[in-house]
Amino acid sequence: MTSDAGGQPYDADLMAAVTELGTALRELVDASVLTTVPADQLRAAAADARAVTARLAAAQRPVTQLPVLDDPLVFRRVYNPVSGVGSALAPPVRIRRVEGGVVGEALLGPAYEGPPGYVHGGMSSLLMDQLLGSAAIAAGLWGMTVRLEVDYRRPVPLSTPLTMRAQVTEAAGRKCAVTGTIATTAAPDRTLVEARGVFVMPREELRADYFGAITDASGQHRPPGRPTDATALSDRP
Repeated sequence: MTSDAGGQPYDADLMAAVTELGTALRELVDASVLTTVPADQLRAAAADARAVTARLAAAQRPVTQLPVLDDPLVFRRVYNPVSGVGSALAPPVRIRRVEGGVVGEALLGPAYEGPPGYVHGGMSSLLMDQLLGSAAIAAGLWGMTVRLEVDYRRPVPLSTPLTMRAQVTEAAGRKCAVTGTIATTAAPDRTLVEARGVFVMPREELRADYFGAITDASGQHRPPGRPTDATALSDRP
């Protein structure tokens, strides 16, 4: 068993297997977007995909039950659609703490295309929402997004290493304001996307309403005390 600092132990072999499957699924998605094989091969691939789906569906958890590898107290969410290592939807983004905030790094392939050759604008908003929330966590705060404003200065290129940054600019009571940017790693000072967000910690009665049905992986009624969709933040460069 392995554990993060302050977190619950988890099965390292299962984590490795989930990571391997997530990587394979992302490779499949990319191949499906770029493939030019004929129709008969597409249908054969669809049949293979359905067979794999049936194998995985043989044992499933209810949506109100946290995955066995998740630990909200250390913000470990393995199927998070932005940074989850097991998610076919996630690039995934690797997020780490730095002085004054957080930095995220990722490369978005053709599955995320909007305008030809560039990332879909909705994907940029999703990345910024995640980075801004992670910056709040890194500052010892947390909350749910109540406002997200995004300025698209220039298009974000596909298949290009990206660097995202975010930092808390204001905090008072249950509310904090956070700003962030997206740039290419090769030109980090040339901002492509800029975002501003407001995050608010729900009142106790709302937390019970929002998350009262959530259980841990064993089925015990243990809703997260700090509901968030951010994953673990690394302190390593």
